[in-house]
Amino acid sequence: MKPLTVEDVVVVELKSAEQRARVHKKQLVAYLRLTNYRLGLLLNFGAELIGDRIARVANGLPPDP
Repeated sequence: MKPLTVEDVVVVELKSAEQRARVHKKQLVAYLRLTNYRLGLLLNFGAELIGDRIARVANGLPPDP
C-alpha cells in the first residue's frame, strides 16, 4: 500500500491504537527512506490526549531519546 503524501513534501501515516508503539515510528521512517521524503507525520486517532496523537518524524536526523 502506498503511503499518504501531501503536496509531495510530507508522508502521513494514520493509526488507530490506544498507545503509539515504537514500531509505528519505525514504519514511518522506512516510508520516508524509501520515498526520499524528509518529513513525516504519525497521526494516531486512538489516543486520548492530543499530545499522544501527533508525532513528527524527520528523515536523516537522529531519533528522539
